[in-house]
Amino acid sequence: MSALLLAIDCGTQSLRALIFDGEGHLLAREKVAYEPYFSDQPGWAEQDAEIYWQSLCEACANLKTRQPELFSQIAGLAVTAQRNTVINVDSAGVPLRPAITWLDQRKAERRAKLAVAILQKEAKINWLRQHQQEIWKRTHKVLQVSAFLNQRLTGEFRDSVASQIGHVPFDNKKRRWSPPGDFKSVLFKVESEKLVDLVEPGEELGSVSAEAEAATGLPAGLPVIAAGSDKGCETLGTGCLECSAASLSFGTTATVQTASRRYVEPIRFMPAYVAPVPGFYNPEVQIFRGYWMTSWFKKEFGSREMVQAQQEGIAPEELLNRLLRTVPPGSMGLMLQPFWGPGLKMPEAKGAMIGFGDIHNRAHMYRAVIEGLGYALLDGLARIEAVCKTPVKKLYVSGGGSQSDDICQITADMFNRPVYRGETSEASGLGAAIVAAVGLGLHPDFPAAVAAMVRHEREFLPDPERAKIYQQLYNRVYRRMYKTLRPLYNEIREILNYPEKVE
Repeated sequence: MSALLLAIDCGTQSLRALIFDGEGHLLAREKVAYEPYFSDQPGWAEQDAEIYWQSLCEACANLKTRQPELFSQIAGLAVTAQRNTVINVDSAGVPLRPAITWLDQRKAERRAKLAVAILQKEAKINWLRQHQQEIWKRTHKVLQVSAFLNQRLTGEFRDSVASQIGHVPFDNKKRRWSPPGDFKSVLFKVESEKLVDLVEPGEELGSVSAEAEAATGLPAGLPVIAAGSDKGCETLGTGCLECSAASLSFGTTATVQTASRRYVEPIRFMPAYVAPVPGFYNPEVQIFRGYWMTSWFKKEFGSREMVQAQQEGIAPEELLNRLLRTVPPGSMGLMLQPFWGPGLKMPEAKGAMIGFGDIHNRAHMYRAVIEGLGYALLDGLARIEAVCKTPVKKLYVSGGGSQSDDICQITADMFNRPVYRGETSEASGLGAAIVAAVGLGLHPDFPAAVAAMVRHEREFLPDPERAKIYQQLYNRVYRRMYKTLRPLYNEIREILNYPEKVE
C-alpha cells in the first residue's frame, strides 16, 4: 500500500481523525464528540481549548490501537478546523482562559466611527482587550483552533494563510497580516508579536515533536502540512476548483462557496477567503445558523418523530425527511426567510415565515425551512456569479443535510442545476488530505490530486416542472420579502432594541 494521509478535522461538536490513501479512499475514522460550548452568561459560548487537543490525542491513540498497520503508513498530516474561535495562550502554548467560540454573541464596545462598526463590535479580541486587560497583557499569541493544534503538534506558532478566517487583522487579498494603519488593524487591534507566522497551503508547518509523539502516538518527525479552514477544505474536498462550479455546505452554518483566482467580494466588506489552494480564493456567502434550523425544528416540533425514531431504531432525521415527501414544491405558499441573526448588510433583519393557511401542518413548516435555506443560498449564489462574472453550471453538496436524498433533490430543483454528492461525507477531511498529498509530493498539483482523490457517488438532476415553480416563487416572492418586511423589522428594533442598534 502507498503512503497514507492523516487529516485532523476539528469541528464545533467533535474532532475526527481520518486516514485516506492517495486515491482519496477513507480507510479509517475515529471520532471524539464533545459539547459544543458552555455558557456562564446569556449569549456566551466558551470551550476549554484543551478539549480540542485531548480529543486529537484520543482519536490518534484509538487509530493506532485499532488500525496499527494503517497508522504505521501515515506519511504526513494536515489540520482543518472551525473558524473564528479565539484562543489566548502564553509562551508555552497554555490557554490563559477558555476559548471564545464562533457561536459566542457577546459584543465589544465600538471605539471607531466607521461604516463597518458592526464588525468591530463582533470581534472577540476587542471584547478581550476591553474587559480582560490582564489576560490580554499576558497573552503571548492569539490563535485560531488550527494554530492551537498545529502548535501542540510541532511546537511552532505557525499556521496556514487559509485558516485566518474571523475578526482578525488579516489582509485576505494580499494573504498576509494587515500592516499598522490598515483599516483592519484599526478594527481588530492585535500587536504584531501576538500573531503567528503564516505559510501557504501545502507548505510544511513543522514536524511532530517528541512531546506530541508521547501524547498522540504519531512518530516524531512526521511532516505537518498547512491546510485551511473547514469550509475551504470542504469546498476543495467536493472537487470545486473553478468558478463554473460551486460548493454548498449544509452544516450548522450553511454556505455557498466557489474557487476563484481573482479576489472578489460577493458582499462588500465581506472578503473572499484565502482558499487551501495556493493562488486561489473562496468567495462565500453564509447563512448563519443555517442547517441548525433543522435541529431547532426537531427540538421544538419533532417530538413525535423523536419518539417514533427511538422505537424504530433509526435517526429522527430519516422520519423528518419522510415529511418532505408529503408536501409539494413551494409548501403550498408557506415561505421562510432564514435570517436567524443580524448580518453586516442587514443589521435589523429577522426571520419570517409567511403564507400560513388552515391547510398547513408540521410537514409544510419543515419543508418551508429547507426551501427557505435553499432560497437564501440561491440568493448568495447569484451574488457570487455577479462578481465572478461566470455562470455556475453545477453544484457540489456536503455537510449533514447533504446526506438526505430528499434535500439534495429539492436543491437540484430549486437551483435548476445538477447536484453532485461526494463518495465520503468527510469532505473537509478529504480536502485537508488533498492539500497534504500535494505538499508531500504524492500528486504533482491540485488539479491532479482532485482528479485522483474526489469521486461523486450520486447525481441529482432538476425536474423542469418543479424548477419552474421554484423560479417563480424565488423571483416574485422571496426576493421581495426582505424589502417588504424591512420597515417592520426597523419598528421592532426601535421598540425593543433587538437586534441591538449600532450607534
